[in-house]
Amino acid sequence: MNKKDLGLLVLIVVVGLVVYLRNPLFLSPNNLANTANLIGLFGLFAIGQGFVIITGGIELSVGSIIALLGVLFVDLVGSKGVPWPIAMAIVIALGLLLGLIHGLLITRLKMQPFVVTLCGLLIYRGVARGYTADATAGFPFGSEYPGLDFFVARIGGVPVSVFVLAIVAVIAWFTLHRSVFGRYLFAIGKNEEAARFSGIRTGMVVTAAYVICAGLTALAAIFFAMYTRSVQPSSQGNFYELYAIAAAVLGGFSLRGGEGSIVGVVLGTVLLQELQNLVNLLGIPSSLNFAVMGGVILIGVLIDQQWGVFRARRRIGEIARAGPQQGG
Repeated sequence: MNKKDLGLLVLIVVVGLVVYLRNPLFLSPNNLANTANLIGLFGLFAIGQGFVIITGGIELSVGSIIALLGVLFVDLVGSKGVPWPIAMAIVIALGLLLGLIHGLLITRLKMQPFVVTLCGLLIYRGVARGYTADATAGFPFGSEYPGLDFFVARIGGVPVSVFVLAIVAVIAWFTLHRSVFGRYLFAIGKNEEAARFSGIRTGMVVTAAYVICAGLTALAAIFFAMYTRSVQPSSQGNFYELYAIAAAVLGGFSLRGGEGSIVGVVLGTVLLQELQNLVNLLGIPSSLNFAVMGGVILIGVLIDQQWGVFRARRRIGEIARAGPQQGG
């Protein structure tokens, strides 16, 4: 755990203490379980967003993918009678395909990530609404699907989504911080042209980052569909991309690329859900949720920018001090 992660952890504890002192219900078992479940759900696609951001890219279609794939999962299982494991495999495969399309448009056709994913945001939301004729997709009343309750189950009072997030986070940590692929991602984010000249197949690596992001988003879409038990395509996943970006930025991922920590993005997700819980428990109008989110992103970007300036100045100072010594 680096200094940024440690500072974020301290902030989480301080905010939690403040909320508890104002409202002791913060530490009630039910509230902790509900908050932990949301951390698990949002953490899945926030980690995926981190893989994209570290390359210097952005994924704005996360929320719309969650809506579209959530609708498809509920429809396949509830209306089409497809066994849920097969429906799950189909949905995740579609998610991976969307990530592949995004990656190829960006790397092969040289389109800007912002443009590609913004178009995806609009297209997938429109397809989801058109697929259901703007109606809510849900399971038939009284229907039962053996094994499907796994997605909303609790083990020892802890939601399954938390365990799934823990597994994904461990795999992502080793992938990003202990593998050659991870080193390639960092190298591309810092200087893609230099990475290309050093022999890294930058197009393939960047595409893989978008595939990972969309795959984790597809998994989150299934959990969200089961959490709500129905999917309203016009509202499901609205602005979720902001949550993912905010969690990544808070966790130390630089929007310039080349920096990031899996531990940090998980802690960033925890802090965001803690702030959402703060809004609910302290009676702050829910309409201010997005104001809180915007403020968090702004502060995170400002800190990241100032940190980058500080590091650049320190590096220049070290070079200046080393110059006279080498000359002597």
